Amino acid sequence: MLSLHAVNQFYGEKHVLWDLHLELVAGECACVIGAPGMGKSTLMNCITGHLPVHSGSMLWRPPQGGLQNILPLSARHHHQMGIGHLPREDRIFTPLSVEENLQIAMLAGNPPPGNVPHHIYDLFPALYALRHVRAAELTTEHLQQLTLARALMAQPRLLVLDEPLRHNPPQRLGEMATLLRRLTRELGITILMAEQHLAFIRRAADRFILLHRGRNVADGDICLLDSAIGDWMVP
Repeated sequence: MLSLHAVNQFYGEKHVLWDLHLELVAGECACVIGAPGMGKSTLMNCITGHLPVHSGSMLWRPPQGGLQNILPLSARHHHQMGIGHLPREDRIFTPLSVEENLQIAMLAGNPPPGNVPHHIYDLFPALYALRHVRAAELTTEHLQQLTLARALMAQPRLLVLDEPLRHNPPQRLGEMATLLRRLTRELGITILMAEQHLAFIRRAADRFILLHRGRNVADGDICLLDSAIGDWMVP
């Protein structure tokens, strides 16, 4: 689905990603792990087109087949091609209702304007009860649900999540893991997330990619996670 080869990225003169390679398989949930400052969010923003890549290639396979190097394309083009994004900061229109926020997100995608799809409220039943409530009045938990629901409105093939647990209490770990499993198993959405909560990663992900100082130093099936971590998680 998505292949990164020898990707390098800089902040000014600081070399952040070093000859990074990544292969994403359709229908999997892959998690990028690593200590803070190792390049996880940078990688997420490169894949979504929000940060430029200095060198390398990023090949995307559209549904009709073939490969396209999407590095020169803008974040808007990445979104239109089916790469959704849940950034670390919420991007909600607080004066608008839940349903209005979802409808705006739908306008930004490929589906024509219309009603909010039923499967969105099936995934987030609490939002259905709150659909006429202004976003400014929502709890942190419901705002996080709305942010994720907005990312799904454009029907992405690949959903990029940057620390999806950051606003969720520990007791919601299992609920969030179940939700991500539903997205891959029932809707066929491929997920790439950056996360540090190991218990959550074990429950939600199929595969891990370990970054250390901008290099992917290990990857494999999630059952191999504990044996692969070792001292790599130390900054």
